[in-house]
Amino acid sequence: MDIQVWSDVVCPWCYIGKRRLENALDAFDGPATVTYRAYQLDPAPVPAPLPIKQVMTEKFGGPARAEQIFAQVTAIGASEGLNLDFDRAIAANTFAAHRLIAWAQTQDRQADMLDALQRAHFTDGIDIGSLPALAAVAGLIGLDGTAALTYLESDAGSKAVRIDIEEARALRISSVPNFVIDGKYQVQGAQETETLVAAFAEIARRADVNTGL
Repeated sequence: MDIQVWSDVVCPWCYIGKRRLENALDAFDGPATVTYRAYQLDPAPVPAPLPIKQVMTEKFGGPARAEQIFAQVTAIGASEGLNLDFDRAIAANTFAAHRLIAWAQTQDRQADMLDALQRAHFTDGIDIGSLPALAAVAGLIGLDGTAALTYLESDAGSKAVRIDIEEARALRISSVPNFVIDGKYQVQGAQETETLVAAFAEIARRADVNTGL
């Protein structure tokens, strides 16, 4: 089973969805490969690092509503073993972070890099819009931080990120996480682990029927 996952680094539901996907694959009795694809919820430049709460309060309709949403997502993340600290999270454009994930993929560390970046953003309050900070995160998972910074300071990886974003547009993906399975089935949102396991089982059953197994 081939699973292509469109997600954004600063999307909390993508962080939760990734954990649920990992749990589902542990429970699913069948082979699967996972590739994470780039998506930007907001491609606009972030001229200066600002607390995510400050940026999102207006979008959420005021402080009271924003705090309610942050508390809800934090609780759901905690139920999956994730620490989402919105008091520390910093708003960032994620294009460079996606480029770094593409670089890590060439070293078979894509999922590790994505996880480290999500943890850096949601738990550690690291500005993942900063190239030196991104390179430092690469170093934390054992990759060459100096090589990562050199890569990020070039235009390397930009084409790969744009291809992912264009393919998402072609597939009419407008929210993330979005799972495209075997190139023809889409599962949208951070579905519960049990829901994903059931979906995988049904897709595997259909594949067996089509191959006459």
